[in-house]
Amino acid sequence: MNAHTLKAEEYFIKDEPFYQAVGDEIAVFEAAYNQKLPVLLKGPTGCGKTRFMEYMAWRLKRPLITVSCHDDLTASDLVGRYLISGGETVWVDGPLARSVRTGAICYLDEIVEARKDTMVVIHPLADDRRVLPMEKLGEVLAASSEFCLSVSYNPGYQSVLKDLKQSTRQRFVALEFDYPDAELEARIIAKEADIDLELAGKLVKFAHMTRNLKGSGLEEGASTRLLVHAARLIHDGISPVTACHCAIAQALTDDSEMLTAIDELSSSLF
Repeated sequence: MNAHTLKAEEYFIKDEPFYQAVGDEIAVFEAAYNQKLPVLLKGPTGCGKTRFMEYMAWRLKRPLITVSCHDDLTASDLVGRYLISGGETVWVDGPLARSVRTGAICYLDEIVEARKDTMVVIHPLADDRRVLPMEKLGEVLAASSEFCLSVSYNPGYQSVLKDLKQSTRQRFVALEFDYPDAELEARIIAKEADIDLELAGKLVKFAHMTRNLKGSGLEEGASTRLLVHAARLIHDGISPVTACHCAIAQALTDDSEMLTAIDELSSSLF
């Protein structure tokens, strides 16, 4: 017995997500979608890759199924498995198979975190074949014309052991993301957290200070996402220095000396 029905309406994004384009990424993604080409998003954490995918799913009016990849993610987690339900064995589709069947956009976030054997599963979907082998069912699932495969990773953060193989990356159209320029980033933060533009500009200036510390004690600087978190705390009455400490500094490091240094940077601005 199969149990691979999907209420696709659950995965539709009904309201337009707020997204500010920084280049021609919207046009390129739409062209790739129209030509049935898979898309690779690369860029630092918290720079807007997931929000971009939500926006594109809304814009293209397609359901979006997102998978956060991790070390224990198996091929069965993506494709599906047999389960016992009500005394009988039923097949339950994984998120990738559900996407293929229903013409959804499947977004595999931080794809390099998945196990190597899991990566191989997406190869037939990411070339001209556009099929998903379902070995346990003994069938090959052809993707509907609306199906789109998109993956993301952070090239600056990964070790050599967790880089994308050429056999994988050369199947994709790649879009490179980075933090927006200071003016645009301030507008995004002001809009997302409903704070004034001047205060948002100070948060962006603080972020650039932390980003300059990358490689000098910090693995990553403050992302746009963390700035929005701090701004929302400020909007709710938390002082800027405290908001920066709790939402940004503590999120970036546990090192006491580095925490003190970051707190001093925020105190100099606020």
